[in-house]
Amino acid sequence: MKHIKTMISIVVAGAIGVTVLSATAQQYPTKPLRIVVTLGPGSAGDMLSRLLADPVGKGLGQQVIVDNRPGAGGNVAAQIVAKSPPDGYNLFLTTISTHGINPTLYSTLPFDPVKDFAPITLSASSPNVLVIHPSMPVKTIKQLIAIAKSRPGELTYSSGGGGTSQHMSGELFGMMAGVKMTHVPYRATPLSVSSVISGETVMSFASVSVAQETVKSGRLRGLGVTSNKRVLAWPEMPTIDEAGLPGFDVAAWFGFSATGGTNPEIIRRLNTEFRKAQKDPAVSERLVKQGMQVLESTPEEFSRYIVDEIAKWAKVVKASGAKAS
Repeated sequence: MKHIKTMISIVVAGAIGVTVLSATAQQYPTKPLRIVVTLGPGSAGDMLSRLLADPVGKGLGQQVIVDNRPGAGGNVAAQIVAKSPPDGYNLFLTTISTHGINPTLYSTLPFDPVKDFAPITLSASSPNVLVIHPSMPVKTIKQLIAIAKSRPGELTYSSGGGGTSQHMSGELFGMMAGVKMTHVPYRATPLSVSSVISGETVMSFASVSVAQETVKSGRLRGLGVTSNKRVLAWPEMPTIDEAGLPGFDVAAWFGFSATGGTNPEIIRRLNTEFRKAQKDPAVSERLVKQGMQVLESTPEEFSRYIVDEIAKWAKVVKASGAKAS
């Protein structure tokens, strides 16, 4: 009899807990939200977050603030959200770095990329473009490879940070071309592009959204985009694949997540608002002009995508021998 009463108490307590969670989800949100961004101002991910913050906030009836916390390949920002209360008020710009590359690139992480996050939706992808200073006697990918082979380890390439798609673009380029280059990480993509303009580094794998203007103005020379298809907003720029390195294909991706354990009803609400915002012509057209491709997914699809990306990039990181800088 005592056992039966105990079981009834457990069932009642569980039912009360579910009711409280549902009530909380129905009232959500009651205060401003923030998106913690792994990248500095002016980067592709920062631009995406800021473009979506306003329409998502209007849909939720609360302000959405963008909080830039660059550092350690995105691990600083990821840890902040991973350790936050699972209440749906701290969101994370989930990237190919934190949820694809870093789990293998770093020997240890201060968070679990799967257990500590509740994926909301995949949002966009953005290829990089290989740029060099115009003073370099290089106009094609094949010429660059020839020079790199004659000067092993001497050519430097910059990126927006260790573990970024830009870093991995360089590692994969070196692997496939059979050349050795030296990686120089910066805290943000604009800084890495400036390093090529100033002559601090020889070249950079930079996001199209940041580098396109510098190429069109003549301050840098573009050799090819890293995706296997040309960018709609920059059709005259060839891919690295067609310009001399067949099979080359790298693109950064961005999505949004909440802290692991967040109420599924809140996750579904956020998924609805983010996807609605991404489909807004004013937003999607701006993203396409910046060289990005608009994507979307269910939370479950994004969860599976992350697991697949971790496995995919583990192979590249191990084969390249890349280490966290």
